[in-house]
Amino acid sequence: MFRGIILVFLGACSFGILSTFVKLAYKEGFTLGDVTGTQVLFGLIFLWVMVLLRKLLGSKSNSTSFREKLQLAAMGTSTGLVSIFYYKCVQTVPASIAILLLMQFTWMSLLLDAVTKRKLPQASQVSMVALVLLGTCFAGRLFSDNLPAFDWSGIGYGLLAAMSYTIFLAVNGKAGNKMHPITKSAILLTGACVLIFTVFPPVFLINGALLHGLFKWGLVLSVFGTVLPPIFYAYGIPKTGLGLSAILSAAELPVAVLMSSIVLQEEVLPVQWFGVALILMAIVIANWTTIFKRTDKKAAAVPVAEIAH
Repeated sequence: MFRGIILVFLGACSFGILSTFVKLAYKEGFTLGDVTGTQVLFGLIFLWVMVLLRKLLGSKSNSTSFREKLQLAAMGTSTGLVSIFYYKCVQTVPASIAILLLMQFTWMSLLLDAVTKRKLPQASQVSMVALVLLGTCFAGRLFSDNLPAFDWSGIGYGLLAAMSYTIFLAVNGKAGNKMHPITKSAILLTGACVLIFTVFPPVFLINGALLHGLFKWGLVLSVFGTVLPPIFYAYGIPKTGLGLSAILSAAELPVAVLMSSIVLQEEVLPVQWFGVALILMAIVIANWTTIFKRTDKKAAAVPVAEIAH
């Protein structure tokens, strides 16, 4: 179980450092299309090579219909929207604020679930939502006189990213549940790649940007954003269970804020750390009861992307 805890924690940390790398890429003059395009393209290459290697090594895979694969690719477009909206948010607001906006998927998921099932949320869930919103207010300095200067449209992009991720979580479990996580991730990323290249044609392949620094950012973002986390979660979640994994995956939040402070030199006040602590507390409360339940069998069958971005 200890190895599972380490793997899930490392997967969350991988996601947490993405916003810092994106900011650094922007500082070098690369665009939103460059960043999102190279990440999905390089990630797609890595994942499909891994799928091919598994087949060459004789690994068994469950048969899946073409229709189900097509459904998965369509679902993957929602992850493409997450990348577009989140990285646009990172372009316009501090990285420490962008990750807070993305974390709003926690209460959005509960709200969507309540609407679709026509069932009022439990008291513990309402408490979690209240803590998340209160923590966001503190972490975003809304109760402070010195609000950071940024484009307020970034707030909208961040919330759209959280909404897109909420939709992805809602539909993700409807197809491909018998696939190997790497194969499923590859198909999902294929759909995301089609969407992103439709919105942002991959001009970086012909304008020389790859040879002028973009290659390294695409490599870093794909490894830490689309390759390592799915693998870590695939092997870690079945060992730890969904409840503990959800709590461990929340490490993404403090890692992102810490990286923005150390690497990007963004000002992070004590009140913001207090807000981060409230959000983490909300996630712990929401998942505390499931930690003590035997969820290993269910966890093994749950898609990696139920927790990953």
